[in-house]
Amino acid sequence: MNTDHRVIEASDLRRVYGGGFEAVRGVSFSVARGELFALLGTNGAGKTSTVELLEGLAPASSGTVRVLGHDPHTQRAAVRPRIGVMLQEGGFPSELTVTETVRMWAGCTSEARPTAEALDMVGLGSRGRVRVKQLSGGERRRLDLALALLGRPEVLFLDEPTTGLDAEGRHDTWELVRALRDSGTTVLLTTHYLQEAEELADRLAIMHRGQISVTGTVADVIAHQPAHISFELPSGHPGAQLPPLEHLGITSQTHTGRKTVLTTDRLQHSATGLLLWARDHGVELRDLDIRSATLEEAFLRIAGHAGTEPAPDSDTAEAPAHEETLV
Repeated sequence: MNTDHRVIEASDLRRVYGGGFEAVRGVSFSVARGELFALLGTNGAGKTSTVELLEGLAPASSGTVRVLGHDPHTQRAAVRPRIGVMLQEGGFPSELTVTETVRMWAGCTSEARPTAEALDMVGLGSRGRVRVKQLSGGERRRLDLALALLGRPEVLFLDEPTTGLDAEGRHDTWELVRALRDSGTTVLLTTHYLQEAEELADRLAIMHRGQISVTGTVADVIAHQPAHISFELPSGHPGAQLPPLEHLGITSQTHTGRKTVLTTDRLQHSATGLLLWARDHGVELRDLDIRSATLEEAFLRIAGHAGTEPAPDSDTAEAPAHEETLV
């Protein structure tokens, strides 16, 4: 990545709470201008703690963070007008209408979009006269997004942007985020919807216990996981009569009843060898399923190690109460 185009940079970033609980443990990554970067995390991974450092809401215990070339905490005045932040919860005054809320926020925003434009962008154009307390959870998330977009941000932080939205609202939000990215906005997204990350992210990172376990494109992350081939052999045909697994590049096999599941790091080679063997021996492979690994499998493999280290002492750890869970 060209360093001249890095908009977000974190280097050996650490965040320690009272009692010595280290929520962020040496995180390093960068995001290029116009890129959409998704930050995923296992249960209590520290991704919200990380994003708060990037947004300038808290100082890092050590390490460095730069957004648009500035420290977002100590040089907040240089950064804040150029970024948009969508928190997990907005905390709006419940008695104000939607329009009043946006106008109030616009009064604190440099060169704000017109209120109607911001509401139309998120599908709330017809809800301007409704009081905030009467909005559904999904509509409140849309209002959160409208406020994050008011200042036409160069960098947009989205923390769980589609939580509470129905399927239509989620896809509408995806289209809006894609359009923002395509227009040059840099987006850092946290989400617990793995499909959302697959659909939107140019690159992603998966955090676990305060550290980044893997980063790269979706294809890069999936490439480290084994692919699967499953099928059923005809009745009376023993699995032992399969061709030698080493010839097929198979790394493991399991049998459940008549079903056989093979794993491989060389999917095309293994599938081709298996199909040629079946053709040459007149064997019908029933319910044949050949597929690459998925982002979910990569995530679950990382999450599967969650119980291998002792949890922090609950009497001393003071992680933020809103640190989210990804399940």
